[in-house]
Amino acid sequence: MHDGTDDPNVTRRALLRASTGTVALSTVGTVQADGDGGILDAAGRTSGDCEEATLEPAMTPCAGTTAAGCADDHPATVSIRSAVSESLEHRFPDAGALVDAGFKPYFDTLEMGDDSWSHWLSPSFIGDDGVLDPERPESVLVDNESWRSLGVMFIATRNGDPVEPPAVYDEGDESRCSPWHAHTGLPGRFAWWYYRQVYEGDFGDGQLDFPCRTPCMLHVWAADHPHSVYAHDAPPAAYRDLPPAEEPGFETDAVPGEDDLGWDALPDDLVPDRTPDEVGRPDPLGIDLGL
Repeated sequence: MHDGTDDPNVTRRALLRASTGTVALSTVGTVQADGDGGILDAAGRTSGDCEEATLEPAMTPCAGTTAAGCADDHPATVSIRSAVSESLEHRFPDAGALVDAGFKPYFDTLEMGDDSWSHWLSPSFIGDDGVLDPERPESVLVDNESWRSLGVMFIATRNGDPVEPPAVYDEGDESRCSPWHAHTGLPGRFAWWYYRQVYEGDFGDGQLDFPCRTPCMLHVWAADHPHSVYAHDAPPAAYRDLPPAEEPGFETDAVPGEDDLGWDALPDDLVPDRTPDEVGRPDPLGIDLGL
């Protein structure tokens, strides 16, 4: 779900598949530009109703939220970061612990400068009624070199449905910290759609509308970050002085610290039938899904 705005250039296979119509992993077809800024799928449906949606990575503040009052040394920030750090240390320290806890992997399919971190998502925590709970983070962000957890990504959902996110703290207009964002660019929207298609099992025939935006999301980094505890992109590699996980925690020939964490490092039972970068390949106008 890397949808940062630092580098809009796509340097690996891009998943440029979008439509406000219904799509599914079993669908065969091509999507292409419609000439008016929208996206057409194989059936001719357009994404023009998604006025803020873009093909390139993009995000937008959620309604009523702001990062203007956020400060890393504010007691509320110190408290939530401390709680996140404790949760990661004792419950979710590495990829092996996340597998044991039922988290599902998502490795981004777009390379935006530094793609050496991955999102692990918990269907249980996304589907419960808690929001902004360090003990039950909807997603944990993992360093792919050490296989260690770096931070969390809270997702504002209740029972799986998007909800208005709470502020981290609110002391008036100039001292309000609510740094939630939604992804409107295709990489983030695809990531959320892919997660729901592959890892949530309540959609009957497997079809699900492609979203115009994701639910609201918020990062809290346990690892030191030069920009902010709430920064969107992961800490630069120089700030990730993490010893490799002692053990993978699952059956694999890969070694933490020697082999990058990715689909190839996971046992077959943790790899979906179609990984994100197998869903399609870009061409100048659209994507041949190749399914």
